[in-house]
Amino acid sequence: MEFSLFAHMERLTPETPQDRLYEEFLSLCTLADEGGMRAIWTGEHHGMDFTIAPNPFLSIVDLAHHTKNVRLGTGTVITPFWHPIKLAGEAAATDMMTGGRLELGLARGAYSYEYERLVPGMDAMEAGLRMRETAPLLRPLWHGDCAHNGEFFSFPATTAAPRPAQDGGPPIWIAARDPNSHAFAVTSGFNVQVTPLWQGMDEIETLMGRFNTAVADAGVKRPKVMLLHHTYVAADEDDAAQAAEELNRFYNYFGAWFMNKRPVSQGQIAPLSDDEIAAHPFMSPATMARDLTIGTAPQVIERIKRYRDLGFDEFSVWMDSGMSTARKRASLQRFLDDVMPAFA
Repeated sequence: MEFSLFAHMERLTPETPQDRLYEEFLSLCTLADEGGMRAIWTGEHHGMDFTIAPNPFLSIVDLAHHTKNVRLGTGTVITPFWHPIKLAGEAAATDMMTGGRLELGLARGAYSYEYERLVPGMDAMEAGLRMRETAPLLRPLWHGDCAHNGEFFSFPATTAAPRPAQDGGPPIWIAARDPNSHAFAVTSGFNVQVTPLWQGMDEIETLMGRFNTAVADAGVKRPKVMLLHHTYVAADEDDAAQAAEELNRFYNYFGAWFMNKRPVSQGQIAPLSDDEIAAHPFMSPATMARDLTIGTAPQVIERIKRYRDLGFDEFSVWMDSGMSTARKRASLQRFLDDVMPAFA
């Protein structure tokens, strides 16, 4: 099994200077590179201090100057916000500027808050259709003289400029959840990213089952599959309990952004009260501790061994959590020093 880092700038309160957030983000990424992780993933979001990431290609080009060995992936580009020619060209340019280190993760997006601002009237169904029309066009555009006449996009023969550094272009990953998304990814020759979010082993097994079914039904060579999961390697049981509290708060805010019902001002969603967080019907610190990859190093190792035995090729440590940078770095350092060697 290989390991990667999934991280963004995150600003839960307006007091934190945003330039400091970027320095903290860089510090986590350089630590992951020096510690031997395979990849760093960072994504795309708009108008939200909760996840500050307007263009992952900008971040990746800069990360290439601060790291040496790690692969650099979009986790993920929100595909329906892009024209296929523009996406193919910017991805190719990023691959060229990073010396062929790009991996291209694609998704339909999740937040209606973003949909209504960038593509008014688009819903999740249309977003998925736009992603499925765009993704298969990227390799033909990189190859050259690709013409297309589709439901959402039409253009005459076009060749992406520049060409990507990697032969055939960067590896493409699809964020998949439902069975149709898995089937689309594997039949298109793409790798697959899955996340159970705050859910635990039952959901992880379900997602792997959908992937395996899609591969078997398609009769194709098995692509790679990556599990993205919130992870905290604790110094002791008290530290693990604190992480469960912090991640419970994070997911309550994640849910509030997803529901798109609370007022937002200056990129900040209206604060949740302690009573609102405590009353959430699906989440609690206890369920976070049970269902996320939280624990001391031996406990985390045992959990990841279960994911490996299910067949996951890569485990990505989801670092966004609302925790202080010091706590994130301490957990990541323990992951590098105490967890990864168990899988060497």
